[in-house]
Amino acid sequence: MPSTSPDVSDPAYVRARAMVTLFERLEHLCEGAIAIDRRGRVIYVNEKYLTSLGLKHTSEAMGRPIEEVIPNSLMRKVVETGEPILLDIMELGGEQLVVTRMPIEDEQRNVIGAIGFVLYDHLESLKPLLARVAQLESDLRLARRQLSNARAARFTFADFVGKTSGIAQAKELAGRAARQNVTVLLTGETGTGKEMLAQAIHNASSRADKPFVSVNVAAIPDTLIESEFFGTAPGAYTGADRKGREGKFRVADGGTLFLDEIGEMPLQLQAKLLRVLQEREIEPLGSDKISKVDVRVVAATNVDLRKRVSDGAFRPDLYYRLNVLSIDLPPLRDCLDDLPEISARLLEDISATGDYLSAKITPSALSALARYDWPGNVRELRNVLERALILSDSGRLTGNDFARILPVGTDARPAATMRTAGIVVPYAEAEAEFEKHTLEQALAASNGQISEAAKMLRISRATFYKKLAKFGLASGPASV
Repeated sequence: MPSTSPDVSDPAYVRARAMVTLFERLEHLCEGAIAIDRRGRVIYVNEKYLTSLGLKHTSEAMGRPIEEVIPNSLMRKVVETGEPILLDIMELGGEQLVVTRMPIEDEQRNVIGAIGFVLYDHLESLKPLLARVAQLESDLRLARRQLSNARAARFTFADFVGKTSGIAQAKELAGRAARQNVTVLLTGETGTGKEMLAQAIHNASSRADKPFVSVNVAAIPDTLIESEFFGTAPGAYTGADRKGREGKFRVADGGTLFLDEIGEMPLQLQAKLLRVLQEREIEPLGSDKISKVDVRVVAATNVDLRKRVSDGAFRPDLYYRLNVLSIDLPPLRDCLDDLPEISARLLEDISATGDYLSAKITPSALSALARYDWPGNVRELRNVLERALILSDSGRLTGNDFARILPVGTDARPAATMRTAGIVVPYAEAEAEFEKHTLEQALAASNGQISEAAKMLRISRATFYKKLAKFGLASGPASV
């Protein structure tokens, strides 16, 4: 007699057996199974599901609309759309069940029904997964708030690149600051990334989902600085808003207030700031009511505050209060080993902000950049890289690309040249020369635009004009 055993090499047979095996396995492993036809009528339910459904026999469910057996069931939706619902949490009889629902198709891929399986009848074993999902949802909500909130900090420690000792020490101290609630004082030349580090501290702290408010003290007129910080009561003075105004401390409540160029703060306001830091309370201008605030202050300066204290321009008690943890950010010329990594990160950021060619920086370009003294530090480096990228036809930056926009050689590094030659000049003279050189470089980097140059140096236009006059530097028509 001819053999009647199936041909196990026949793909159709193997596929059919796979479907049967899959169903049998799922039906055995799951906590319940139910199927409906394309009209939404129950055609199958296994005995394991009966207890959860409150039934005694499978016959009680046959032929009934699925919604009569499982209120608010989504099985009919699977039949109507033909789309599976692979993982869902369904409530039934006061219990939460983890379920999956899939359409049933005929040979022509027409949907003729749907089948659902209860994968778990309790959520205890899924707690790690659910906790991870909850964390991801929390992170997503935070990201959405930050994207919609103009006062959100966007930089993290990953953005503060560099491995040289100065940068590594600054990041290590900043990490310690993030874990505490102390006031932080960031020091360093203009353009070294003080606000970036302040944002990184904020984002690594427990205040990350609260506001990050940045204030350039030097940019606020003396007549308005008190109201800017502490707010005003309704009708506090002629022309004041009749509804009153919230100050920066109130806006930053619960979060971080970054005070840039703190050394420029007027003496009369320093006493009030000291009180806020000590008492954690503010009194709006024109009001006799005191309110509590919870704000972490991160201050920054590019001047020597100790010298300001000795000159009587800065209160010693405020200086000591701000200087709980001081972090010094090194200038770019002391971190030239990090130049490739810093340049690469800046080029990534630049490319993301415009329709630029894919940027690459060559060793000759890095060599040209390393010969420059960078008085404007990383901020100036970004400006130079962007200008070179705009002028480049290929996006591959070489030393020649920087030769036409960057003064290289001994003239670009007067301080270094004097050190090499063994020439010692008086401190005041060296400081003045450096300040003048910085102004000239800012003007060159901004194409003579005063507003842009002042912004690069983080000083007000008025201060910039005063310094131009001090050194006899003409602004010219292009800088107006």
